[in-house]
Amino acid sequence: MDSSSLRGLLDEYAELEKQLADPSVHADQGRARKLGRRYAELTPVVRVIGELDAAREDLEAARELAEDPSFAAEAEELAERIPVLEARLTELLLPRDPYDGSDVVMEIKSGEGGEESALFAGDLLRMYLRYAERHGWKAEVLDSVDSDLGGFKDATVSIKSKGTDADGVWARLKFEGGVHRVQRVPATESQGRIHTSAAGVLIYPEPEEVEVEIDPNDLRIDVFRSSGPGGQSVNTTDSAVRITHLPTGIVVSCQNEKSQIQNRARALQVLQARLQAIAEEEAAAKASDARRSQVRTVDRSERVRTYNFPENRISDHRVNYKAYNLDQVLDGDLDGVLDALRAADRDERLAAHSG
Repeated sequence: MDSSSLRGLLDEYAELEKQLADPSVHADQGRARKLGRRYAELTPVVRVIGELDAAREDLEAARELAEDPSFAAEAEELAERIPVLEARLTELLLPRDPYDGSDVVMEIKSGEGGEESALFAGDLLRMYLRYAERHGWKAEVLDSVDSDLGGFKDATVSIKSKGTDADGVWARLKFEGGVHRVQRVPATESQGRIHTSAAGVLIYPEPEEVEVEIDPNDLRIDVFRSSGPGGQSVNTTDSAVRITHLPTGIVVSCQNEKSQIQNRARALQVLQARLQAIAEEEAAAKASDARRSQVRTVDRSERVRTYNFPENRISDHRVNYKAYNLDQVLDGDLDGVLDALRAADRDERLAAHSG
């Protein structure tokens, strides 16, 4: 990036700093959060620009005094440090996923394997809920369909961050979409044989602002009574809401809020997120190779990960990641595999940039 573009970023940062210091800005929480995330995104960029400028000035001064051995040594150290800072700046200036600061809606669905798959879907749900708890995020199960043995046939969860970090929930969890495979002895297996089953994870950024228009005429809205485990009614009024988007056939339901109005609002938010994800995928098909490769990385049709209980092993097939701490991963310690996925994505974007 040329010096004028860097100056533009510095000016934008200064303007954001000024706006965030204005109390009136914080009266609009949505705007304040958006400004705060952009400020957090630019902060490491501005820091590295400052370090790089200082290192270049120091190098020039040290070379002028290089007759002194101490200054010659300093010049050598600075000459080695500057390329490192330049590489870091290049990495920070790579095009970002516009939804990295977003909250998410996640769906977990049982698949091949019947009741064992539903139990595994429950394990995945608990894993993500515990991961959210570790990061101080707010996780809320919006809707779920229980299985007979205590698993889940289907569950929809909203995960929201509480801060204004540049990297939100989407930045950490966006690679989780796909088919997750489990290998273990099911609770229903009397012979001790290892079975393989699978569950699917779908994840979408939850837009803070409406970007896809939804025509009310395209919606069929049904209301029904909320139900608990085993199908028993937990409400005496028709407060649960099911929304069908007729053009796409997408069905979204929500029954965990206290009123029909609240359930309808949350169901519309989930529908909005799913339609936005579809729009993004369609747009990505016409975008650059780098963007298309990112979409392929989170292709929901891929078998992305295996959880092997007998070996206590977790394997992510996209980046050849393997670790033997499955028990800890299922307790929410996902950072190892998520860091590996993010590092692979970063390397791919750097390669595309240099190419």
